[in-house]
Order: sequence, then structure tokens, then C-alpha cells
Amino acid sequence: MSSQTRVLVVDDEPSIRNSLVEFLEDCQFDVSSAESGECALDLIARVPIDVALVDIRLPNLDGDSLILQAHLLRPRMRFLIHTGSVDYQLPVELKSCGVTQEHVFAKPQMDLTVFKNAICKLMSTED
Repeated sequence: MSSQTRVLVVDDEPSIRNSLVEFLEDCQFDVSSAESGECALDLIARVPIDVALVDIRLPNLDGDSLILQAHLLRPRMRFLIHTGSVDYQLPVELKSCGVTQEHVFAKPQMDLTVFKNAICKLMSTED
């Protein structure tokens, strides 16, 4: 299953973005990355993405807005949130995109296998 799963990592910090990309590639996912919400939306418009791992604090277009816009472009796309904000509250609008509290992960995440497991779980609940 995982070799067909297309994952997009969106983070403006190169070291975090690159380590996530390398880890997820090692897990046999087809991984793309974007350093901004705008770049991510451009990619999502052109390439079907199954799951996006999104940083909330992005310059200009923030992660919450990115998820809302990406959901309009690709309603079947799933989302995971990766945030350094300790007081992040999941907005009601994102819940309508299928995002739940269990899809929110705090930075720094020492055990990257949580992302692999979350992606596999999202893909196994495809309707």
C-alpha cells in the first residue's frame, strides 16, 4: 500500500522538512515537499497528493489556510499537522476537512514513526 501513497511535507524549516522527507522515503512513501503554503498549493493543484504533513506556522499562507484551500482542490486528501505551537487549538473549519486532534503532532517529534503510523492509518480508512 505505502509505495502508492503520495505524501507532501510542508515546512519552512529546511532541516525539519528534509529529515521528514528522508524518513518517509525510507518508509517507501512517494514524498514531495514544499517550503511554503503557496508552493504546496501549486503542487497540490498539479499532482494528486494523498496525505499532507503541514506545519502551521508558515510565512504568508499559514497551515490552517493551506489545509482549507487544499481540501477545496482535493476533497479526498488527508492532513496531518506538525506544529511547534504548544497552545495550538484545532479550528472547527479543519474538522470539516477530516482533521481531528489525533492528527496533530507537536514539534520536536523525536519518534518519526508516529508519522508513518498516522499516514498508514489515514490510508486504511479510505472510504
